[in-house]
Amino acid sequence: MEKKLEEIRSILKKYNQEHLLNGYDKLTEEKKQELLKEISEIDFELIHQLYLTTNKQKENNTSEITPMDYLDKYKLGEKYKYYESIGKKAIQEGKLAAVTMAGGQGTRLGYDGPKGTYDIGLDSHKSLFELLCDNLKEEGKKYGVVIPWFIMTSKENNKQTIEFFEKNKFFGYQRNKNLFFFIQGELPMIDTEGKILIGEDGLIKMAADGHGGIYESLVKSGMVEEMKHLGVEWIFIGGVDNCLVKMVDPVLMGIAIDKKVTVACKSVVKANPQEKVGVFCKKNGRPNVIEYSEITEDMAEQCDENGELLYGESHILCNLFNIEAIERMGQNPLPYHIAYKKAKYLDENGELIEPDSPNAYKFEAFLFDAFGEVDDMAVLRVKREEEFAPVKNADSVGVDCPRTARELYKKFYKID
Repeated sequence: MEKKLEEIRSILKKYNQEHLLNGYDKLTEEKKQELLKEISEIDFELIHQLYLTTNKQKENNTSEITPMDYLDKYKLGEKYKYYESIGKKAIQEGKLAAVTMAGGQGTRLGYDGPKGTYDIGLDSHKSLFELLCDNLKEEGKKYGVVIPWFIMTSKENNKQTIEFFEKNKFFGYQRNKNLFFFIQGELPMIDTEGKILIGEDGLIKMAADGHGGIYESLVKSGMVEEMKHLGVEWIFIGGVDNCLVKMVDPVLMGIAIDKKVTVACKSVVKANPQEKVGVFCKKNGRPNVIEYSEITEDMAEQCDENGELLYGESHILCNLFNIEAIERMGQNPLPYHIAYKKAKYLDENGELIEPDSPNAYKFEAFLFDAFGEVDDMAVLRVKREEEFAPVKNADSVGVDCPRTARELYKKFYKID
């Protein structure tokens, strides 16, 4: 232990992060070992490079942005049945797995616990996890298969999530046979001087690395190998907070297989030209999703000859990937985006500091930043009221909240 401690002191000195051991002597033996393990796993060179990016002026965006083609699910005509039959065959052959990103807490909902365990207020009192599971099981029965379900948790909520599933007998799934849990990656938070923060528990202050970490997490956790063992070729990735997510869609799968693309995504048309959502486009000729702030007001208003918005396809985090694309994307981390946040931390004297304003940087990767790695992809427009009912905000906000999600869910499933 002493030898390990000296090695770590040497590394910390090199990167000017010696303060991480300031409270070491006050920790329990268990916590001491945990802290040393955390420090030994930090990529200090990466953290240093990320800190340098916080001081750079935002570069002028000189990318050429052009519209991206899409298919409308309900305007496919005869092609609908054709794509559906291709997708059905693949699903019946057990080639599809579902991945649910569930690393978040229900903090914004005023709920203390993993967001997936949240009850949106239906008479059944089913949690978001159970609503998603019901849909998966129903679709599995339709195709005569059990669709393997992979759930990405976070270090913060992994234990609570698994306990919740255990309490509910895994909703009829079998752990490590067709239900698997894996943990999202994390990165340390740093202050404006580039110093890594120590959290209230005396350990490194970590933050999840964003939904873009999904590829690396799937590969590093061994889940991709598990999928291959099960004969999976296609992976649907969606968020836990969309209670109308359709993880099993033969039309989407059929389009991907027929068009020989390794990525196929769903979109909903923007509610209005100025809606603050990421939209599908091509950036320098390659597939991409850009934030609303990246296109001008004129571009946002532009329409095609049919009166449809040229930049009107919203990314709703409903994405289908070929397993080979996941493997490829998981080999290298995506670029990180900087978020400036409020973060409690212990100062050099071990005192808890609770800031009133943002004081720390966290770094996140975005799942759609990997789209530029592929030559082409398919985008399928679906109906918002059928497939997109997110639970992101408290009811007091009035949009994308439990009330709106509940209404959409009841209307879709014809629940009085």
